[in-house]
Amino acid sequence: MKKSSLTVRPANPDDYKRWNTAVYHPLQTWEWGEFRQKMGIDVVRLIVEEEEKKSQCWQLTFHKIPHTPFTIGYFPKGPMPDKCMLNELTKLGKQKKAIFIQLEPNITNNFQFSIFNFQLKKSHHPLFTTYTFVLDLTQSEEELLKNMHSKTRYNIRLAQKHGVVVKEDSSDGAFQSYLALSEETTHRQGFFAHNQTYHQTMWDTMRINGTARLFTATYNHEIITVWIIFCFQDTMYYPYGASSRKYREVMAPNLMLWELIRWGKAKGLKQFDLWGAMGPSTDGSADGLDTNDPWYGFHRFKEGYSPDLVEFVGSYDMVINPILYKLYCIGDSVRWKILKLRSKL
Repeated sequence: MKKSSLTVRPANPDDYKRWNTAVYHPLQTWEWGEFRQKMGIDVVRLIVEEEEKKSQCWQLTFHKIPHTPFTIGYFPKGPMPDKCMLNELTKLGKQKKAIFIQLEPNITNNFQFSIFNFQLKKSHHPLFTTYTFVLDLTQSEEELLKNMHSKTRYNIRLAQKHGVVVKEDSSDGAFQSYLALSEETTHRQGFFAHNQTYHQTMWDTMRINGTARLFTATYNHEIITVWIIFCFQDTMYYPYGASSRKYREVMAPNLMLWELIRWGKAKGLKQFDLWGAMGPSTDGSADGLDTNDPWYGFHRFKEGYSPDLVEFVGSYDMVINPILYKLYCIGDSVRWKILKLRSKL
């Protein structure tokens, strides 16, 4: 039997034309890499070519550890790791003086991925949640409404009754409203969020080919909710959103999500990834979740639309320098404890 020839090479500018046909998530698109480069991040794109097989495209970023010559690699939403990938990433990591490379594959847990096969460690600090909610947009509107929690249907009708208006609006004014509301939401919820430069650069880059779209919910001629949606292949995603505490009683976010569902269906999209969930309840009950978790409110809000709870294989660290990795984990744990303490002051 003839042995297939496999090559791994750096991408060149001409590969842009086919790149997005070989990846399966917005964070692996060419445009996302362009955005990260504009933010001063070291982006590496590799193309894996094998005879008679579709090429794979891998996009990683390397982040400098302040005051050291070392870096951390990050490979979000890529394909299933295998020996070829880990061998290539090990060589790349050594070139980049990476202590470790964090992998968060865009692979559901149905594949029963085992870390023991690849000598990976469960990530010290995962960036993506292991679970997400996904809505099936191939259902009819009647089916979607019927499957919702009754309180969610009530809140949608309430927002409609109050005259909340949801529309796509990619104007500069609408985006400035997003920035203002995002700052308000972050401060109110006590989250650690990206700064305005990050959001502005992301928006300017990802909107060019239509991947990023902006939607507003208006009440009394005032924008009170703004969401940024990614659309890629047959899926829409909800990565960023912000709402005002003002006029909370009109339930604008509920109508926003419903109108986005209708918009996605009209565009022929097949599913809506709501970008994160807490996971199943710990005691098997509907309310067996940690109410003190900062994501509890978002989880319950999304859950009201009766999406499927999807589990991914998780986040893993491919350790390149074991000694420095242990020291890094200790230092990073202390850092996060200090940040959380400050957020409560």
